[in-house]
Amino acid sequence: MNPQAKLIFTISLVLGTTITISSHHWVMAWAGLEINTLAILPLISKSHHPRAIEAATKYFLTQSAASALVLFSSMTNAWHTGQWDITQMTHPTSSLILTSAVAMKLGLVPFHFWYPEVLQGSPLTAGLLLSTIMKLPPITLLFMTSPSLNPTLLTTMAILSAALGGWMGLNQTQIRKILAFSSISHLGWMTIILVYNPKLTLLNFYLYTLMTAAVFLTLNSMKVLKLTTLMTAWTKTPSLNAMLLLTLLSLAGLPPLTGFLPKWLIIQELTKQDMAPAATIISLLSLLGLFFYLRLAYCTTITLPPHTTNHMKQWHTSKPTSVLIAILTTMSITLLPMAPLILTIV
Repeated sequence: MNPQAKLIFTISLVLGTTITISSHHWVMAWAGLEINTLAILPLISKSHHPRAIEAATKYFLTQSAASALVLFSSMTNAWHTGQWDITQMTHPTSSLILTSAVAMKLGLVPFHFWYPEVLQGSPLTAGLLLSTIMKLPPITLLFMTSPSLNPTLLTTMAILSAALGGWMGLNQTQIRKILAFSSISHLGWMTIILVYNPKLTLLNFYLYTLMTAAVFLTLNSMKVLKLTTLMTAWTKTPSLNAMLLLTLLSLAGLPPLTGFLPKWLIIQELTKQDMAPAATIISLLSLLGLFFYLRLAYCTTITLPPHTTNHMKQWHTSKPTSVLIAILTTMSITLLPMAPLILTIV
């Protein structure tokens, strides 16, 4: 892709996200979401492979439907209450339509069907954007409207997302699909706490973004797309693979790694809200996710291919992302002891 075109699309992505997260008026938020959608489409389909074109088409159709629902819910709310302010979403029907629209944008169950397919058809860099920056505007909208959302609906969707994300990821061999189901499962954790403590949702999202970015950039630098390829990557970059192992375990939420922090805080908050059964169910469902993360980790470091190929060890990679990967993986592993400091900031 032409560097100038890539620059324009990247700036549009940042612009769309900024417009949505800083707006108070529904029409501005909708405009930001539309700019975001249009900017990511060329980045998904840049390889001109039929799977990439299919992914871009599916993404466009789903996001268009979701944007139309966002506009419809805000107009219904304005019709009944005379308010266009995002925080004044008080009409119950409008709240219900908005929840469905944002769930469709994020890929929450039962609107998750498009997400694994789109991620599988996208390049790893576009997959990284889809999993991180593209989820920020919808989560911001949920954060701003959280007081008027239906807690029962959100809890149901969250538990279903955690269940399906874990269950569907068990049988996958394509790494991008595994990461897509992992994302759906993590979204369940973010959604379940949204009404009770929205700041925890944002903290969970930031830490998830951190860990997912580390995993995607590492896979991109190793050029790995399947589990079979991952098994032979150990001989090329042993140090990077060892860090990938720890990052994956952090994403699974194992203590004493960073990923344990949001899960711990969410379970604590749910128990305070007398929702111990929901906390128990979602904790047990996260074991499903742990299984496929362990499978990825096992393929990354513990298995060696039967005929080890002789590669020159790439101890010093000259890629510009190397420093970024180093910073992200370190943060993905070591932030748990800083929990008190993080909590004072949040």
